[in-house]
Parts: sequence; C-alpha cells; structure tokens
Amino acid sequence: MAESKKLLIIAHAPSENTQKMLEAVINGASNHDVENVQVRSLTPLETQPDDINAASAIILGTTENLGYMAGLMKDVFDRCYYPCLDKTEGLPFAFYVRAGHDGTGTQRAIESITKGLRWRLVQDPLIFRGDFQAGFIDQCEELGLAMAASLEAGII
Repeated sequence: MAESKKLLIIAHAPSENTQKMLEAVINGASNHDVENVQVRSLTPLETQPDDINAASAIILGTTENLGYMAGLMKDVFDRCYYPCLDKTEGLPFAFYVRAGHDGTGTQRAIESITKGLRWRLVQDPLIFRGDFQAGFIDQCEELGLAMAASLEAGII
C-alpha cells in the first residue's frame, strides 16, 4: 500500500455558521471513498510550521474581517512563513472565505502571501458573500472531497 497523503485543513471558524462550513469541508475530505488520505484539521492558533511542512496539501478557511483575512489566519502566516518557505514550494492548496461583503481584499492577501511561499492554487477560491446560505455547506463539502480525491489520485 502506498504511503498515506496528508490533507491539512486550517480554518478560523468563530461562529456557528463558519463552524458548519468547516465541518462540511472535513466531512467531504473524510469521504469513505477516499482511502489513502489522512485528514487533519487545526485552528490557526494550533497550527505550527511542522504541521504545514508535513502536509501534502492544504485547505485554508477564513472569515473576512475589515476587508482582510482574520487576524488569527494572518498570525499563521506570520509565524510559519519563513520556517515553511523553502520546504513547501509547490504545495497544492485551496481556500474559502466567508465574506460579509465582497472578499476581494482577503482573496488578494492570501494569494499574495501564498505566491511568496510558491504554493500552487489548485482551484478557484470559494468566496461566500452576503447572508449565509445553505448552499455554502454543500460547496464546502465538495471542496473537501475534491481536494482529498485529487490528492489520493495524484492529480494535485
């Protein structure tokens, strides 16, 4: 059997709705049809450089706060950027943003930082705008499943 790949989910989920979104990502990534991927979910405060360096792929989730990513998500990048810089080049990742407004500032910030890390965005970001909708949950579950299945298949 091939060595299991590691999908790391780092998400800031401060509300009931963002927690439901995170749980949907985890559920999708943990789908029983995906057998060779270990799924691990950490809060931003729990995340350490070694967690990122050990990952085969990452899903980031954050809220939009004042037109930018959540401060706790920025803290992950502040603490982990240099310890991960030369060890994670090409790391496949995706992200989602729970944006009350437009999410563009958050998207630009994440894309700028991950470009510096030389990570590889493997799907368009999911920007969930406006009032919470039940469809956000389905899209989050699809994101988790797509990332895990693609990782297992060697597509990413």
